[in-house]
Amino acid sequence: MSELPPCPKCQSAYTYEDGELLICPECAHEWSASGDAASENVIRDSNGTPLADGDTVSVIKDLKVKGSSSVVKVGTKVKNIRLVGGDHDIDCKIPGIGQMGLKSEFVKKVVE
Repeated sequence: MSELPPCPKCQSAYTYEDGELLICPECAHEWSASGDAASENVIRDSNGTPLADGDTVSVIKDLKVKGSSSVVKVGTKVKNIRLVGGDHDIDCKIPGIGQMGLKSEFVKKVVE
């Protein structure tokens, strides 16, 4: 019997195979057994579209600015984003507010 790798998300040792996928029963994370690590580091927007440096995105939810009374409104377009690692995936400059970090789950890519 072959040894399966632990879950990359929660490190559970109870992973199992389902076709070509490996599945963790504890956190329900699914990943490809033959997939490379680079494919997991792709940052995606709220619709699942891959993002890249220099893309234009639109905010899909009102976002309060921490430490300020300002709000980033729904539909605000943010141009020339930069992808970074960490808690917030996107560094950008928002018109009227300034430099900010955004999470990719609150934006959608704008096709130009």
